[in-house]
Amino acid sequence: RKFLILSAITRLKQICNHPAQFLKSGPWTISRSGKFEALRDIAQTIHENSERVIVFTQFAQIIPALDELLHSVFKAPGATIDGSTPAKQRMQTVEAFQAGKLPYLVLSLKAAGVGLNLTEARNVIHFDRWWNPAVENQASDRAYRIGQRNDVTVYKFVAADTIEEVISRMLSGKQQLADQVINDLDSENLGELSAEALLQAIQWRGLN
Repeated sequence: RKFLILSAITRLKQICNHPAQFLKSGPWTISRSGKFEALRDIAQTIHENSERVIVFTQFAQIIPALDELLHSVFKAPGATIDGSTPAKQRMQTVEAFQAGKLPYLVLSLKAAGVGLNLTEARNVIHFDRWWNPAVENQASDRAYRIGQRNDVTVYKFVAADTIEEVISRMLSGKQQLADQVINDLDSENLGELSAEALLQAIQWRGLN
């Protein structure tokens, strides 16, 4: 039951990112995803301001598409880091970013949990929301390390009128419930949701 619940919610979250991610085929056309359009527009402003950005996602399979989009906006290559990135390459990438040689980084959320100092980033984008707000905050803190001298703007993308908005409201407005129910993908409580609670989350009925 827990596997089925997680599988259904994960599929819905993939659709929120881009239909091509869920279908595992088709073009990653910007116009097919409101999140891709938002990322393009925000990245364009960041580029015009000569700033740098780090983008986090929980889905490693979408990283190449995000990299391609950002490359087209910044007119220069950035870099990516995920769980398969060797430690030496990871540190070389961080050093290049800190030295101003890379305009952007795209990172998987879990790969960015420890050991990264990205104080040259003025902007942080969470392309999709993680179940646990503490994990998101830990990722954002990559830019808030000792040595940061500037303000950092953090964006969290949420697809309107979808389960993402339900999860976002639970995370921000009902912290206790988030801790009990969706604090971690391995949570024992996640599979204990009633059928009624699941339907309320998956079948969009608007937020009261």
